[in-house]
Amino acid sequence: MQGPFKRGGQRKPMGEINVVPFIDVMLVLLVIFMITAPMLNQGVDVELPQVSSEPIESQENNDPIIISIDREGQYYLSLGEDSTQVSAEDITRRVSAILEQRPDAPVMVRGDQNVAYGEVVVLMSNLQRSGVANVGLISEPPQNE
Repeated sequence: MQGPFKRGGQRKPMGEINVVPFIDVMLVLLVIFMITAPMLNQGVDVELPQVSSEPIESQENNDPIIISIDREGQYYLSLGEDSTQVSAEDITRRVSAILEQRPDAPVMVRGDQNVAYGEVVVLMSNLQRSGVANVGLISEPPQNE
């Protein structure tokens, strides 16, 4: 009798492993990872570092235009020592009027840390519409330094 059987009905131990099911599982896992890998990069939690930065050198005759947002979401426009409360709609008009007189004036945003990120994005979009090419963000150094 041929095959793995000996006389007397006993089976001969088989020394080979069937790897076809393992290959099938590996191919399925490969397909799953190929589909899910691009989705993993979209929702990454990022904890921003706290670093100290060097202050920007201000020009002597060029006071910056500073737009501040307090924790209630109210806007303030500061030019030199003068600070006035403005509405979100007036910021575009006033900043563009100032930039017509002083086109090289730097524009800075000073926002409270408790203001929603969306408020700052809306403000920067309004500033872009008023013709501001570059916007600086004002921050403070970390407390532990």
